Amino acid sequence: MNARYWLANFALLLAGFATFASLYDVQPLLPALSAQFGVAPATASLALSASTIALAAALFVAGSLSESLGRKLPIVASLGLSSAITFLCALVPNFSSLLALRLFEGIAISGVPAIAMAYISEEVAPEALGSSMGLYVAGTALGGMSGRFVVGVVADHAGWRASLMAIALVGVVCAVAVALVLPASRNFTPQRQSALEHVRAYRAHTMDAGLPWLYATSFIIMGAFVTIYNYIGFRLIAPPFRLSQSAIGAIFVVYLLGGAASAIMGRLADRYGRRNVLWISEAIFLGGVLLTLSNDLVTIVAGIAILTVGFFGAHSVASSWVGRRARFNRAHATALYLFAYYLGSSVLGSLGGVVFGNAGWNGTVIAVALILAVALVIAVFVLRVVPAARSGQASVG
Repeated sequence: MNARYWLANFALLLAGFATFASLYDVQPLLPALSAQFGVAPATASLALSASTIALAAALFVAGSLSESLGRKLPIVASLGLSSAITFLCALVPNFSSLLALRLFEGIAISGVPAIAMAYISEEVAPEALGSSMGLYVAGTALGGMSGRFVVGVVADHAGWRASLMAIALVGVVCAVAVALVLPASRNFTPQRQSALEHVRAYRAHTMDAGLPWLYATSFIIMGAFVTIYNYIGFRLIAPPFRLSQSAIGAIFVVYLLGGAASAIMGRLADRYGRRNVLWISEAIFLGGVLLTLSNDLVTIVAGIAILTVGFFGAHSVASSWVGRRARFNRAHATALYLFAYYLGSSVLGSLGGVVFGNAGWNGTVIAVALILAVALVIAVFVLRVVPAARSGQASVG
């Protein structure tokens, strides 16, 4: 492997780290935001949902802009702008201002997930593509964990505003590093595409026999995952547990298991087929969710760890399956997958707050279990879908 390869991997790992740290930094702060601004848990969760719904919508625009602006510039601009907005979030006087800024932050963040995977597929040799994508996913998992952990610790000692400033500073450092380290594209030439060409590409993927089911899977598993992570803090900060923000943030260290799960499930899918591994990952996810019904803290933490493994395994299999099934315009196919992914986070994550407010934690778990049962039904149905190679697409393993 040459120096260019390692520089690109390091830069994109930092980009993924910074992006997901800033996206999910408010999640462990939801109880604090609820208390600070006098809003219900479901309303407080909008601080995260506002970013994810904006991110979902902006993915299409960010991907299209990169076709004419190139890959590196939008990535660096995305990191710099999102860091600045995170800093402003720490200064807001009211909850409405926070929601507005988080909405703009979702738009700013969209440049990294929309472009990073395309950059990897274009610039990395095929034999090293899997490891490069794995490093990027590891960066996103590490960022998601660190954003939750750092804000929890800092919030306990200096308040939630200081914790967001800390994440903003990390983002600035990563943006500068990516600007200096990420090699410019060699295998991509910017070119303009008409709106009609983009629409035709998206429509072709929605007409496929299998891709829409994978998009539905993306919507469900991300919505279920965010619902659990959004409201588990409310349960653990209340009696009988009464955990501190630092302790709750420390629990999110299990997020690191997600990176390992993605790699392991990806290898198992290559060996045994995505059709077989997808439903197994979802079953693990469901089992972990049900464990959180316990009143024993150790069992709850074990459940969070298990459901995290199951989620990342399912996400890894489903997202890689999209790339294999789409023979043409893969960036468009991936954009649709990510759109469903973040839409699920926003819609189901917010609805989960309504359930939590009215039915408590047990009701929330039951609701999540039911939608995961739908995902399992879809996984079983996908077993019967004609492989892409037989339907004019690329082969599906």
